[in-house]
Amino acid sequence: MRNHLGTKSVGWLFGALLACTPCLGQDLTPRAYLITPIRSNAIIMTDSFFSGNLMFNGTVPITDSTANLNAPIFSLYHSFSFFGRSANITASLPYGVGHFKGTVMGSETTVYRSGMFDSIYRIAVNLKGGPAMDVSQFMKYQQKTVIGVSLKLMAPTGQYDPQRLINLGSNRWAFKPEVGYSRRLGHWVLDGYGGVWLYTRNAEFFSRNAYVPDVQEQTQEPILALEGHLSYDVKPRLWVSLDGNFWYGGRTSLNGVQNPATLQQNSRLGGTGSIPITRRQSIKMSYSHGTYVRFGGNFHNLSVAWQYSWIRQPK
Repeated sequence: MRNHLGTKSVGWLFGALLACTPCLGQDLTPRAYLITPIRSNAIIMTDSFFSGNLMFNGTVPITDSTANLNAPIFSLYHSFSFFGRSANITASLPYGVGHFKGTVMGSETTVYRSGMFDSIYRIAVNLKGGPAMDVSQFMKYQQKTVIGVSLKLMAPTGQYDPQRLINLGSNRWAFKPEVGYSRRLGHWVLDGYGGVWLYTRNAEFFSRNAYVPDVQEQTQEPILALEGHLSYDVKPRLWVSLDGNFWYGGRTSLNGVQNPATLQQNSRLGGTGSIPITRRQSIKMSYSHGTYVRFGGNFHNLSVAWQYSWIRQPK
């Protein structure tokens, strides 16, 4: 790769790989605004596997690009009362093991990475139809319409080396404010979310190496993210859903020079199923794939999650 790509091409390649890496922020999450009793807690262990092609849309001279990535994720969930409204907070710590391959002007190049992704935090509050309830109140609760808001944050805690072209961490902060809608109709639940990803700058972007002796700055425009789910309760805690999303935006700039070809205009479609094992344990499985990908990763994604939940009794 060193013999074929100039400084500017290398920079665009990094921006392309940034968009193509399976972004945990573009996930499919049915029932994200589900009401739970206050003081509910859960430990979730997820193993997510991504496999597919990288689409650079002519931004760099790379063909036949593929990626295989395994991402185990450890998450903690806690619900609480926020001024009388149902609220919850989730913290996730993902790890990644990835193999990347591509042909650069006739020369095949492979890259292996193993390390931490950026950590993810989410706080959500239900503003309508979701009062804070203890267990006895929750047993009498019947959901109709729920409207909530959330804020997701990705912190730059992942593995990052500014001298490397491909990293698992992004060396920047990302924020996603979102509005969520959920409506129950008998056994059916309809969910819809709308949000926008906002990014800070990467002040040390592929710098101080054989290609770029100085420091480079990388920025990315906001990404509009829409998500929808239609799920069906087979019986309590046993449900299946049809999932889809669409996101638009995210053009990247290197040292203030924008590359219009890095515009993301992509969507995914998939399904999720949740199966109870015991009173406190459940398994959730999901699969999704790219239905329209203009730029980024066209991946198949298979995830399996184990959840252990409990409710802490008040003292």
